[in-house]
Amino acid sequence: MRFLHKKRNRTPAVIIISLIDVLLVVLIFLMVTTTAKKMEPALKLNLPNSKEAKPGASEEKKPFAIYVATNFPYFFIGERGERATTLDKLQAELNDAVKTNSALKVSVRADKMAPFGEIVKLIDATKIAQVGSLDFVTEKQGRP
Repeated sequence: MRFLHKKRNRTPAVIIISLIDVLLVVLIFLMVTTTAKKMEPALKLNLPNSKEAKPGASEEKKPFAIYVATNFPYFFIGERGERATTLDKLQAELNDAVKTNSALKVSVRADKMAPFGEIVKLIDATKIAQVGSLDFVTEKQGRP
């Protein structure tokens, strides 16, 4: 009595066609569910309103951008405010920027609720670095 039957050992075969179908379904699913990311500022600020705000003029050189937030760390630098910094590091960055461009333009975007003491410290830092001009950016107030 033989209970074990000797079967042919075949090498396992991978069916590639069905794997390609699954891959295409996953690819289509990912394409449909993902969204394109807009280039938004890294730091969300609520800028103060001003009746005399002017639209940003296009300049050849972009100004040195400083963002002032409502909580620590208060200062952010970069085009979109992506790098957090302390006051000492900000002072060093301003000094380095003034060395390369003596007529450096500094653009400050401060939140409405940012501590006034931090803004005064920022103004002092720009005076020490002897920047060319210091501009505070606001939003134009809409008519009621």
